[in-house]
Amino acid sequence: MIIETRIYHCLPGRLPALHERFTRTTLDFFKKYGIKPIGFWTTLIGPSNHALTYLLEWESLEERERKWNAFQADPEWIAKRAASEAEKPIVERVENHILVPTDYSPMR
Repeated sequence: MIIETRIYHCLPGRLPALHERFTRTTLDFFKKYGIKPIGFWTTLIGPSNHALTYLLEWESLEERERKWNAFQADPEWIAKRAASEAEKPIVERVENHILVPTDYSPMR
């Protein structure tokens, strides 16, 4: 098992639009492609409160590559993502990390 941490750094004032995109669109595509989210968080205390952090669970890097690439290439997803940013961009940058549990991790 591997865990992917993704942090979407939004432009100021655009976090609500990202929440809307996830609840109305993105999660349906995750389900379609078998992408397993663990949880979603916003920052209460930290350098910026314009970010969405979430975790995805993968069985392997191969699974991640196959499913994530299929999701990203889906024409319907591409169109809906573009429509959600037609007025103005939402995400300034994305940060991601691929994590593997240690031998002593309870998640192993």
